[in-house]
Amino acid sequence: MTLQQLTYLVTVADCGNITEAAEKLFVSQPSLSTAISNLEKEMGIKAFVRSNKGVAATREGEELLSFARMLLEQADHMKEYFIKGEKRSPKKSFCVSTQHYSFAVNAFVDLIKKYDADRYNFIIRETQTGEIMEDVANGKSEIGVIYLSEHNEEVLTKL
Repeated sequence: MTLQQLTYLVTVADCGNITEAAEKLFVSQPSLSTAISNLEKEMGIKAFVRSNKGVAATREGEELLSFARMLLEQADHMKEYFIKGEKRSPKKSFCVSTQHYSFAVNAFVDLIKKYDADRYNFIIRETQTGEIMEDVANGKSEIGVIYLSEHNEEVLTKL
């Protein structure tokens, strides 16, 4: 498994189409398909269901994508720390994971306005409920915002 394969996986998922992802990544469609297939074989899963309409992540694919995104983000942090010289003057980070809620985004913007954005790295991650919970559990985010209702309470409690 390489960071390049993980980047390919995430890009294909984001585009929902291998051809579009290949164009975005500046690689040939067969090379991209081969890289994804090799990753699937290495992980022992099928990440995507392919059809005429594009690709859709499988349940295992969603889990792999969650880990891939986390690893790619950590690799970016490592590059910033060592390559860009942040190790000399590290900023404190504050990360919030949430689904796309306008109230959460508005509150986050208010927070940034209140504190010195030059002294802190403010990060908001809009993602799915499972990833929000993983982000907080793994220390990737300080806060997770999840909508709890009588309709989803049982499922969220199990998670």
